[in-house]
Amino acid sequence: MTENATDKLPQVAVGILGGTGLYKIEGIEVVDEVKVATPFGEPSDSFFVGEYNGTKIAFLSRHGRGHRLLPHEINYQANIYAFKMLGVGRIISINSVGSLKEEIRPRDVVIPDQFFDRTQRKNSFFGLGVAAHVSLAEPVCATLAGSLYRAGKKLGLRIHPKKTYICIEGPAFSTRAESHVYRSWGCDVIGMTSATEAKLCREAEICYASISLITDYDVWRESEESVSVEMILENVAENSKNAKALLQEVIPQFAGAAEEACSCSEALRGCIVTDSDLIPQQTKEKLRHILEKYLGQQEC
Repeated sequence: MTENATDKLPQVAVGILGGTGLYKIEGIEVVDEVKVATPFGEPSDSFFVGEYNGTKIAFLSRHGRGHRLLPHEINYQANIYAFKMLGVGRIISINSVGSLKEEIRPRDVVIPDQFFDRTQRKNSFFGLGVAAHVSLAEPVCATLAGSLYRAGKKLGLRIHPKKTYICIEGPAFSTRAESHVYRSWGCDVIGMTSATEAKLCREAEICYASISLITDYDVWRESEESVSVEMILENVAENSKNAKALLQEVIPQFAGAAEEACSCSEALRGCIVTDSDLIPQQTKEKLRHILEKYLGQQEC
């Protein structure tokens, strides 16, 4: 394993955020395991850096190897900032979720385009003397999400685009009453991680989209067996095959720079409201990989 100095980290194009086994995909050559130290603390695990069909990629296990971290224990700031330090321009997140709609069945794939966030987590890099307010009207990268959807259709997967993901704190699953309320709000799937990641990626000007894999019907469907860990793990194993197939199809498309049609790389433009002279130097240094584009290297 390599422990890299901040300025000597490998630079990669695409980040994959999900389970431990995702780097074990046929055709992906893992060349290094990199431990990244960030100003926000330690990420969930070290990164596996590799290449697939000419595209440099980095994998991170969100919950740590062995699934050690609960959703509310994950250091989301460190995870996303570490991807930024690695030069990642796109993050594809793999999420296991429950379905809140009859037509979205277990082992289906959903590509959400909206979030309803019910968590109380650190979901911003800003504060400590600098204020910024990004737009989250469209919280995922439409270009990246569209590529994932088209790839899923090409592969013949049961895939649903443009759905709403409600993000709960966890780690317990919903009560039946909660599940019915979420359905009445128009939500389509339920999970515990993706909304937090999407918000941080927008601030970091990283394209973000989620491959949300359906494991169960949550608990609203009373004719269905209540959600259990055993049920979820069985479906996760099957869903993993679909996720890997999607990644194999999509990753080669991103060997170059972000497409011009995508504005994610300019998401912070005009959003930093604090005068640069008033931002503490310590904060400038902490957020260097985000702020230097707008404040200049000398200031950071």
